[in-house]
Amino acid sequence: MARTDSFFLRQSITLNKAGTFNQEVIDLGAVVDALGKTVLRIHNIAVQYSDASGGTPDILASDSAAVDFQLTTQSQSALVVSGDNKSVIASGRLTAYNQIATDGVPTNMNDEFDVAPQHWTNGYLIGVEQMYLSGRTTTSGWQENIVVSLVMECTSETMTQASAMALALSQQ
Repeated sequence: MARTDSFFLRQSITLNKAGTFNQEVIDLGAVVDALGKTVLRIHNIAVQYSDASGGTPDILASDSAAVDFQLTTQSQSALVVSGDNKSVIASGRLTAYNQIATDGVPTNMNDEFDVAPQHWTNGYLIGVEQMYLSGRTTTSGWQENIVVSLVMECTSETMTQASAMALALSQQ
């Protein structure tokens, strides 16, 4: 199976602090050609949560907030981070708490992947020409919009009969 060296795909999405669901399309047409038997394998994903200037997002005094994201192979109209949905490639959450009585940077932040390609032996195989990064915030807590940025380590490979079977079994 022919493989390329690793390369990185990057995508960001700005999520409104008011809790509105938002989605961005990631065009893979330059990398994936299902008819030409070229597919994408995502090996690792790193996630950054920030404000619009790249800093730590501020939170209200003595409050808590969360932001969820998902990366899928199909367009969504709402957050569907359930692991039994075959379109989910990765999903995760950031929770933040401010234990002091003034607005500002959270005193505690925790992030987690509940699904991620790096948890699998061979990463995650993609045979579609678009992925979708989406998410939403809680409706209270955040003082500003949240930017979720993904950096994905990927390879492009020629689809063999075995990888075609794996793709068919794992996705739509």
